[in-house]
Amino acid sequence: MKVSPLDLRQLRFRTAFRGFDRAEVLALVAEVADDYENALREVDRLHQEISKMEALLNQHREHERDLRDTLVTAQRVSDEIRSNAEAQARQILREAEGRSDLILQKTQARLEDVQREIDGMKLKRREVENTLEASMAALRSTLEFVREQEQREREERILLHRPRAAEAQPLPEAANDVRRVGSGNA
Repeated sequence: MKVSPLDLRQLRFRTAFRGFDRAEVLALVAEVADDYENALREVDRLHQEISKMEALLNQHREHERDLRDTLVTAQRVSDEIRSNAEAQARQILREAEGRSDLILQKTQARLEDVQREIDGMKLKRREVENTLEASMAALRSTLEFVREQEQREREERILLHRPRAAEAQPLPEAANDVRRVGSGNA
C-alpha cells in the first residue's frame, strides 16, 4: 500500500489511558511525512534532471550526426578539389574527428554520472521506504503493546472488584462449631 505525505499527516490514533504522548506521536508522524514528501520532491527533481540530460544527450547525438555528415561532405569536397584542398580536407577531418570523440567522451561521462545519480536516488528511495516501513511497524507494535497492556489492566481491575467465593461463605465445620456453642453441648 502506497502512503502519501497527506495520508501520514491525516493519520490519527485513538487516545488511551497511559498511552503515548499524543503530541509526540503527531510530531513524529508529521516529521516522517515531511521527510517522505522531501524524498518524493527530490525524486521528481531528479526525474526532471534525467529528462533534461536525455534531451542534452539527444542534442549531442544530433551534433554527432551533423559532424559525421560534415565529414562526408568534407570527403566529397576533398575528392572534387583534390589537387588544392587535399591537405586542408585532412586537417578538417582530423579536427572534426577530435571534436566528435571529445563530444562522445563528454556525453558518455555525463551519461555515466546521471546513471550513478539515478542509482543513488534509487538506493535512497529504498532506504526511505525501508525506514518508513520500519517506523510503521514500530508504531503498529507499540500500539499492539499498549492495547495488550490496557486489556491486562482491565482484567486486573475486574479481578480486584470481584468478591471472592471463599470469603463470602463460611466453611461447613465452622458452622457446626457455632451450632454446638449455641446449644450448650460443647
